[in-house]
This record gives sequence, structure tokens and C-alpha cells, in this order.
Amino acid sequence: MGHGGSVIEELTSDHQEVAALFAQLDNHAGADPQRRELADRLTMELVRHAVAEEQHLYPAVRRFVDDGDDLADKEIADHSEVERLLKDLEGCQPDDERFDRLIAQLKSMVMAHVADEENRLFPLLAEACSAEALNELGEKVRRAKETAPTRPHPAAPDTPPLNKLLAPGTGMVDRVRDMFTGRGKQR
Repeated sequence: MGHGGSVIEELTSDHQEVAALFAQLDNHAGADPQRRELADRLTMELVRHAVAEEQHLYPAVRRFVDDGDDLADKEIADHSEVERLLKDLEGCQPDDERFDRLIAQLKSMVMAHVADEENRLFPLLAEACSAEALNELGEKVRRAKETAPTRPHPAAPDTPPLNKLLAPGTGMVDRVRDMFTGRGKQR
């Protein structure tokens, strides 16, 4: 979850972790209970990642990148759709006929979003910001992920200042729920 380096290095490492979780899901079939555990871990990573981007990356894109408002709005819209899919997935078990369909939709959407960020947004941000600014953003993103929610909350605010105010409290409630249920624990 926390890798170090610039915001681009941090988020690219998150992208690689998510791709690895999708690959692990692909390696398990049918009603294998490990698929539910992997889906929970995937959800936790995606939600924390999205919250951190919404709190810190997209405001920086709006500020420093030409046409940054349009770029940030598109990325936030992608997050909203992913979060809706994650919420639907949250209620599914691996033997549910919707599980595989939701995972496939989620994978397609997330990987397209990742490609867009890595091929378009990150290069624009790297061109517009100093290495020091990118490193500071990386640290802010890492801190945000530590307190971010771990469950999808599609109705939660996705732009500052409200997302920065509400996410830590929601994250604390989610982590307490996760602790009591054992959700997200690797066996």
C-alpha cells in the first residue's frame, strides 16, 4: 500500500498490485472461497487508491496541467463507475452468477483507467511539476491511503474539501468493521 517515491511511482506501484490481484482472481475458478478474499483485497486497494487520488492527485492536475479540469473530471467519473461496480461486487459470493461478470467489467474499466493515467495523465503531470512537488504529492498520497476507507461508498464526496474531511472517519469505521470480520486478512 505504501511504496515510496514520487506520486507517479507510488500510484504506478498501486496499479501493478491491482493488476496482480486481477491475475490471482483469474487463476481461481468457480466457487473457490479464495476468490471472495481476493475480491475484498482488490476492493480495499482500489478504494484507498481512488480516495488518495481524489484528495491529492486530481487537485494537482487541475492546478498544474493544461486542461487539468477536464482530465480530473474524467478520472473522477471513472472512479465513480468503478466504485458502483465494487459496491455491486461487495454483495456477491463467487458462486453468484454476477460475480464473474462484475470482475470482468471491473477489470476492463480499471485497466483502461490505469492505461489512461500512465500514458497520458502522468506524463503531463511530470512535465508540469518539479521532482520535489511530485515527491511531496507522493507522501500526501501515502498518508491519505493510511486513513482512507476500505469499502466502496458511492455516495461519498469525491472532491475537496468534503472528501478530505469525511474520508478519515469513514476509513476508521471501515477498518474497525474489517478487523471484526477478518476482511482483507491474508491467510
